[in-house]
Amino acid sequence: MAKSCSGAGLIFRVAVPVPIHRLFDYLAPDNIDADRVKPGIRLEVPFGKGKKIAFLVECTRHSEHDTGKLKQVERILDDEPLLSAQDLQLLYWASRYYHHPLGEVIGTAFPVALRQGKSVLVQTEKVYALTESGKATDSNQLKRTPKQKIVLEKFQSLGFEASPRHSLSEAELSAWNTNWRLSVRQLIAKGLLQVEFSRVGAHPPAVLNNGNDLHCNPPQQAAINAVCDSLGQFGVFLLEGVTGSGKTEVYMQIIRSVLERGQQVLVLVPEITLTPQLENRFRQRFTVNIAVFHSKLTDRQRQIAWLQMQQGACSILLGTRSALFTPLKNPGLIILDEEHDTSFKQQEGFRFSARDVAVVRGKMLNIPVLLGSATPALESLHNVDNGRYRLLHLPERAGSAIEPVLQLLDIRNKRMVEGLSETLIAEIHSTLAKDEQVLLFLNRRGFAPTLICHGCGWVARCLRCDANLVIHANEGLLRCHHCGREQKGPHQCPVCKAKELTALGLGTERVEKVLAELFAGKVIVRLDRDSTQRKGSLEGYLEEINQGRVDIILGTQMLAKGHHFPNVTLVAILDVDSGLFSIDFHASEKLAQLIVQVSGRAGRAEKPGKVIMQTRQPEHPLLTTLIRHGYKSFAKTALAERKEALLPPFSYQALFRVQAVDAEQPKLFFQAVISLAQKLDVNAMPVNTQDNDQQSGQTKSAAIQILGPVSAPMARRAGFYRYQLLFQSQNRRDLHALLDRLVPGIEKLKQANKVRWSLDIDPVDLY
Repeated sequence: MAKSCSGAGLIFRVAVPVPIHRLFDYLAPDNIDADRVKPGIRLEVPFGKGKKIAFLVECTRHSEHDTGKLKQVERILDDEPLLSAQDLQLLYWASRYYHHPLGEVIGTAFPVALRQGKSVLVQTEKVYALTESGKATDSNQLKRTPKQKIVLEKFQSLGFEASPRHSLSEAELSAWNTNWRLSVRQLIAKGLLQVEFSRVGAHPPAVLNNGNDLHCNPPQQAAINAVCDSLGQFGVFLLEGVTGSGKTEVYMQIIRSVLERGQQVLVLVPEITLTPQLENRFRQRFTVNIAVFHSKLTDRQRQIAWLQMQQGACSILLGTRSALFTPLKNPGLIILDEEHDTSFKQQEGFRFSARDVAVVRGKMLNIPVLLGSATPALESLHNVDNGRYRLLHLPERAGSAIEPVLQLLDIRNKRMVEGLSETLIAEIHSTLAKDEQVLLFLNRRGFAPTLICHGCGWVARCLRCDANLVIHANEGLLRCHHCGREQKGPHQCPVCKAKELTALGLGTERVEKVLAELFAGKVIVRLDRDSTQRKGSLEGYLEEINQGRVDIILGTQMLAKGHHFPNVTLVAILDVDSGLFSIDFHASEKLAQLIVQVSGRAGRAEKPGKVIMQTRQPEHPLLTTLIRHGYKSFAKTALAERKEALLPPFSYQALFRVQAVDAEQPKLFFQAVISLAQKLDVNAMPVNTQDNDQQSGQTKSAAIQILGPVSAPMARRAGFYRYQLLFQSQNRRDLHALLDRLVPGIEKLKQANKVRWSLDIDPVDLY
């Protein structure tokens, strides 16, 4: 651990957020009060030809470098550390485990504004409150301006909460309705609202709960009691509940107990789209201050949320994986919803797993960690089997809802209308006739994934990637979904000049078009990355769906989890086969989770639900297992298969990825890496990928297997040739001991200067 500073003539050892695996020594500023300088403060230091914001790790009187050549720290930015000793301990651990430079890891813990060296003295935030006139005004007087009426009613409704305050911050308004600004300005002009400023460090209100807990069934209550009994001590709980089983209610009743202890709660969700609805439910239930932290907020909003949690002014932080390292003044509980989701794994830069780091953080803080999912990750189930996690099971849907009926629809030799079978079309008509909603799932956006010439066979390919250009018919464009390159769609084949260009395959745009023709007069909403780019559009669509103004919902995997559509009774997965065949051993697990999660959107209220999966592989073991026996049976079989093959979680992996403009440089780089690894550890053994015995994992348990190098599944992307090298071992300690010595050695290889390389510990995919 880092040492506090004392005495004179000090050297500051600092972490600079650059991709270099080392710390840097600087002379302490003149006339410094050494007793007040502690690890975790921010410094401004000269670095190269410019300046950097760095983080103090320790003070020392010795340096490996000539002290006469050391530069001096230019400024000390903080009087007190912004991160506690426990926060720093977690970051040091993460840096070691993921073999990532400490400076960049510590930088991850700060919002952008603080990372840039801006002041922490942001003591106020703008809030809007009712005037006396606004409190007394009947909102019906604004019926000719419905948007203003809705905003006024929102403020007036605050007065009926257990702890009325009549004010909302900009962040709270944005979470409620992204189009609030014009209406608020107009209400201010009418004297109904006023601008105030609220202290960031204001204490949370004393009243914690609005008292509207729902009645829980026995399994829910058992889960609540189990976690609440463990408050104040470390333990990991896996809340496995079928979709619609009331996991969120379990979360909220446990959170209430934590708040009653005067402690804070960190709640992580995998995607930004899940934060608004969860935030609304929290705000309806709790009257404490709630902070939100994710990448779509402004730098100032994230900074305020960060400081509120650090100072103890907020009791609940709701965020995506970037919120994981936010300091908590009085932590009491960490919750990860949809813990299986691969979005919790950072895929660029500092490649950490928010789930795994959250467990380590809970252990360091001595607080419980609650992981929730209808389809737990195989690693989590393995930890349950080994006694590391405690399983809490919710076997039935909450209330009167029942699980939907799953049906495989064999579409071999069947007439199809743009991906829709006649049987499915009839089911949709039947559902709509009962004034119920339909959800169609297709995990491919755009109009079609391929444009081909019927005359000569030419295919529209990306010039920079080994991928086809996707047709986006609404924009008249061909777009690469990997590098972003786009061009106008051609009117004729560039090779043979024929005008017989054909769109192959299905995308959400194409299905939306045929739905409009088949179900004329019905309201169809398409939810994918293209249709929800405009700020607030997703929230608007979700509100329309929940208010019953939408008949058919068509979308990609953003629909797969968390959303509660009580009137959806029919869910159809249009192309379940696309995920059945993959070179990545994770693929079957991800597909099973996706099927179960999508299926869970059906029949979540009183009306029974049905799920139809169109397939040309009706006898496939994965599909038949899910249909007949459920996810738990699939997971048991999948774990047995991985154990036989010695794949994670029965072994441990580290994946080196490399890319370069020259196709030969990655190969030369990996040859040098393999040679270095064998010099550092005699147990590091290259594996011939053609050797069946080796592939089955039949090697010495102490050995570290080196598989590759091989081309990445997409060998060329954005103009770079891509290769990868996999290290695998049944002993985690042996693997990391090798990496501890290997990574610093790689930085010194001359071949490393000609490529871009990265290391991914515990990779969640091999792409």
